[in-house]
Amino acid sequence: MSSYTKSDNISLADLSAAHRDLLWILSQTGPSESGPLHHALTDYYTDRIDQARICDILEELIEHDYVTEQTHDPTEYRLTESGRRALSTRQAWQAGTHNVSGGHE
Repeated sequence: MSSYTKSDNISLADLSAAHRDLLWILSQTGPSESGPLHHALTDYYTDRIDQARICDILEELIEHDYVTEQTHDPTEYRLTESGRRALSTRQAWQAGTHNVSGGHE
């Protein structure tokens, strides 16, 4: 079983859509508990995602230093500066890709 550490250099392109969507939700909502994050994803996806999977994804995002966990009652998750930069880089890439495939201006 392979385990990720903060020293692993992984980009958002290497993560699943659910990972990226959780980061996006956190960027829009600010610090949040896992329950509201779960509800936001289940409202978006047509396939059921269980709460345990959301917690696993959050732990993976913490290991990659995209999210930090504030362990008070209740536990809150928040985007790190690395997470913000990764989302910003992805948005720039998406904008550039869209312009390239969008034809001539």
